[in-house]
Amino acid sequence: MANNNNNPSKTNAQEVRKQNAQSAQGQGAQQQFGAEFASETNAQQVKKQNAQAAAGKAQASAQQNKQQ
Repeated sequence: MANNNNNPSKTNAQEVRKQNAQSAQGQGAQQQFGAEFASETNAQQVKKQNAQAAAGKAQASAQQNKQQ
């Protein structure tokens, strides 16, 4: 990476801009990928499963406390 002599931090601003542009392009692809799967997720079903899991943990904990 070539350094810019006028820049006291020795950071190549052009290289940083290039990397930022590449990163921004990658994030766009990730957002699109995430949105694709988000549309296939049934939020109600996930909430129901989470509630069932929490109830199961609470019941198991209560049984364990009775045994002690």
